[in-house]
Amino acid sequence: MAPGQKMYPRATVKKIVKAHSKCNVSKNVDVMIFLDYVLFMQTLIKEAAIDSKQAGERNVSAKSIRKATPDTLAKFKG
Repeated sequence: MAPGQKMYPRATVKKIVKAHSKCNVSKNVDVMIFLDYVLFMQTLIKEAAIDSKQAGERNVSAKSIRKATPDTLAKFKG
């Protein structure tokens, strides 16, 4: 986390998720959401790196990320 930034309050995250889903949420739902987000980003970057290597690029570009996004989103759709 960058210096000077505060973490998002856990209670606020729980309230947002509860209001959005209209269901009761568990005690550690914010941690699970964060871990799912990290796993999603890791998978997205890995897929984008594969796409950029196949295209002959040296670095991961926005184009390769856009190309990998639909497949990665489909994997994480719940």
